[in-house]
Amino acid sequence: MNLHELANAVGAVNLTPELPLNSGNIELGYASDLLSDVLASAPSGGVLVTIQVHMNVIAVAVHAGLVAVIFASDRKPDEEVRRRAIEEGIVLFMAPESAFDIVGKLYASGVRGPQE
Repeated sequence: MNLHELANAVGAVNLTPELPLNSGNIELGYASDLLSDVLASAPSGGVLVTIQVHMNVIAVAVHAGLVAVIFASDRKPDEEVRRRAIEEGIVLFMAPESAFDIVGKLYASGVRGPQE
């Protein structure tokens, strides 16, 4: 699914409308609030679900090769974080549900965790 379809599947708000949503095929995702875990295990080309909203999330997403981050529980990053995500090409979403429920919706839509 592309990022537009992914956002619709989880009821997310796009925080980076400057970036395109119709490219790519998102098949993999990861959920963690421990950024060292994300660095070690998140799948390149995937999406991250987290409640962390600080600048380090963007740096980790870039380093891990992620294409998008979904902030759970209506967490919203500040404008500086949003601008950095745009500069780096990382799409940001905000969703009202818990990370657990968002991951369930992603799984039901065909997004899977990394296979080892």
